[in-house]
Amino acid sequence: MSVITPPRKDHTRTSDLRLVLHQVRYEQKAFWINKVGALFTIGFSVLFLVMLGATNGKQTISYLGNITNDDYYVPGFIAYGIMSACFSMLTVNIVVRRETGLLKRLRLTPLPTWALLVSIFISTAIVAVAQVVVLLLIGRFGYAVPFPREWLAFLFVIVVGIASFTAMGMAISSVIPNQETAGPVTSVAFFVLLFLSGLWFPLQASSGLAKFSNFFPVRHLLLAVRAPFEQQPGVSPWAWHDLGIVVAWGIVAAVVAMRRFRWSPHRN
Repeated sequence: MSVITPPRKDHTRTSDLRLVLHQVRYEQKAFWINKVGALFTIGFSVLFLVMLGATNGKQTISYLGNITNDDYYVPGFIAYGIMSACFSMLTVNIVVRRETGLLKRLRLTPLPTWALLVSIFISTAIVAVAQVVVLLLIGRFGYAVPFPREWLAFLFVIVVGIASFTAMGMAISSVIPNQETAGPVTSVAFFVLLFLSGLWFPLQASSGLAKFSNFFPVRHLLLAVRAPFEQQPGVSPWAWHDLGIVVAWGIVAAVVAMRRFRWSPHRN
């Protein structure tokens, strides 16, 4: 007696890649077609950099090796661009899709769930990298801030930052109950941590504020991104301690996200 087995989908690597690329293309179209949202996502970091650079960009910071504020702000807002895309934007995006039922409907389509999530992550990374490139060019040609001294270290920290803060964005999205609170909760937490971590003004390492913000990944990503820009001899471009803390936060966040992630809207 023969046993009839159901047909099995045999996806090759090529077909899987096509699925992901197709969905990434859709995600990018959905992002850029919303011109106001795209402008605010990309433009905020640029606007802040231009405003601060125009007001006090040429002043020097003695306890950071007499670098100018421009030298300080460019790496800082590069880190901000990564965090705003991979944490703030991603969190709100996931919560809105979940609570409107879009995630659940997409899960019922032939598109594999892993391909959907990977596509969202890649699209988010593209937005983050776009901000990094724009800020690098503005810093170099607008404010004469040199490119990173060590490109490999710079690219490595960009990858680590994107991966870790994407995990954090997914984790925080899993604990936000509805789309009405997604924006306020994410924005308040994000901007408070940015303020405490020294994005807007330099912090001395010995200050109480710096010691407090050392418990959170935002300050460590700011420091890790700035390290490859250091021009002082003897200063390593590899901020291993800061990168380790960012990675640790990312791993914990990934575990939380995997355990708590929901496809269906929250039920009151």
